[in-house]
Amino acid sequence: MSIAITPQEKANILSEALPYIQRFFDKTIVIKYGGNAMIDEELKEGFAQDVVLLKLVGMNPVVVHGGGPQINDLLDRIGKKGEFIQGMRVTDAETMDVVEMVLGGHVNKEIVSMINKHGGKAVGLTGQDGHFIRARKMFLKGANADELVDIGQVGEIEKIDPSIVAHLDAADFIPVIAPIGVDASGESYNINADLVAGKLAEVLHAEKLILMTNTPGVLDKDMNLLTKLTARRIDELFADGTISGGMLPKISSALDAAKSGVNSVHIIDGRVKHALLLEVLTEQGVGTMIRAK
Repeated sequence: MSIAITPQEKANILSEALPYIQRFFDKTIVIKYGGNAMIDEELKEGFAQDVVLLKLVGMNPVVVHGGGPQINDLLDRIGKKGEFIQGMRVTDAETMDVVEMVLGGHVNKEIVSMINKHGGKAVGLTGQDGHFIRARKMFLKGANADELVDIGQVGEIEKIDPSIVAHLDAADFIPVIAPIGVDASGESYNINADLVAGKLAEVLHAEKLILMTNTPGVLDKDMNLLTKLTARRIDELFADGTISGGMLPKISSALDAAKSGVNSVHIIDGRVKHALLLEVLTEQGVGTMIRAK
């Protein structure tokens, strides 16, 4: 059931957004798009509208997307089971083919199409384009200090060349980036989208990094939302096991970005309609905000 809003209430809502539009005018906002917001049709449309609105009021949104559920669906169809270690997808050659097909193809094109439908000018990219995301093979630490775990064609970021994204921003395009990197020999690597979003926020000197999730934000052991976190508090949450599994790369990326000059990092609930606008253009915001200090 929709709630009727009077014209005066609408005007009040719009006027509340004004100081945030002024504060973030011409600022870069990197958004990691993932979770239910990429699956639910209403949320997908709302996300595209939010991105276009941020661009139209003078901000520079840059979208980095995941696609885990879509990758899992295609793997299931070919009879292959997805495997994760320490929150990272194990990626053999066959899985890498699926990753490239899903992330660089269907998912990327769908997001670009949705944004363009709502009046934006989106351009799809992967890190293979111009080799702008240079990667190297990632090994995870095993149980023993000297043990390394090989998880296949999974990459860590060596460097990101921000020039392509900067040129697109300057020409009023909205970059939509699939997290696939490439090494010097042309080998492709699957890279965690949170890590790409965090590093991209660093090299673009972004004002904000926003990570969309399927949770209200970072929760403590009693499932209470932690609305503000510092580097010191995050270290404590790592140490006591509060942050684990799939949240590890997300929070590590957020913390690195905050320590590297990104003014604020936000982990928000993508299941909330227009969560992006609520975070950027209102006083309350949603989710967890992370700062270096």
